[in-house]
Amino acid sequence: MRSAMLLAILLSIVGLAMGAPMRVVVTGAGGQTGGHVFRKMLARPDTFTPVGITRTSASRDALLADTGAPPDQVVVADVAEDESGSGIGIARSLAGALMGAAALVICTSAKVKPTGGTNPETGRPNMGFPDGQPFFVDWRGQRLQIDAARATGVGRVVICSSMGGTDANHMLNRFGRNADGSGGNILQWKRKAEKYLIDSGMTYTIVHPGGLLNEPGGRRELVAGIDDQLLAQETRSIPREDVAEVMVQSLSYKEFNNRSFDLVSKPDSGDAVQVDFESLLAPLEGGNCDYSLGLIPDDQAEQAEVSALQAAL
Repeated sequence: MRSAMLLAILLSIVGLAMGAPMRVVVTGAGGQTGGHVFRKMLARPDTFTPVGITRTSASRDALLADTGAPPDQVVVADVAEDESGSGIGIARSLAGALMGAAALVICTSAKVKPTGGTNPETGRPNMGFPDGQPFFVDWRGQRLQIDAARATGVGRVVICSSMGGTDANHMLNRFGRNADGSGGNILQWKRKAEKYLIDSGMTYTIVHPGGLLNEPGGRRELVAGIDDQLLAQETRSIPREDVAEVMVQSLSYKEFNNRSFDLVSKPDSGDAVQVDFESLLAPLEGGNCDYSLGLIPDDQAEQAEVSALQAAL
């Protein structure tokens, strides 16, 4: 493993010295935001050589058909840790893709969906995470991705997360939560993964977007903030495409190194908007999100979550 890491670092240094395009691995490339990131990098071949990671072969086929990317630039790997607790498959699947990469962009996330029936208290459909609990996807899965990046010599990780993490009782945390308190808590597990990345020693960029919109990007003024202060604004949403553009641009400006911030947009201007990405975070005056706010589950809470979720199988 040590020799593999040294080789990866050497390949990355040689590539940079020769002015070669930056090899970037994008997980969640079969999803909406990750798909935007992958497409934007494909459109800039002089700057990036992206490798998209999809969860299934069907997603890989769809992404290849949609983008026309070379087959070797889309890889199948289920990067969410399963209930067995084994990350061996993830590490093996990612190792080849990450070799020689300069950065890893994480766009994986548990997806809330209707699970059947109606909540008697709210009268709304029951919602949960039938394709994978946040504990396994947003915490364990992201941790394994971060570990795989560090083991293969990748020096930089960018994460797409979510606003709301300073509030332990945020409504998003209630989705998929069981009567015994297990399950759900997606923002808490995301926050644990973010703190793990910050403590890893790798260069990081963590973006907390507001409500994600499936609308055209490049038409709105972008606003950065910290610690969910932007939730007080009238406009608290942002197109996925704009989030993806910020994540791509973060790899080109040192101002995004070791930064954790929130991101929303102003209303659609009706026309193209030029964004000065180099100065986007300047109003924060160096400020980063404060991880003493909100709740990050500790080791005891993690073990309780494992026991409860495995007992429910």
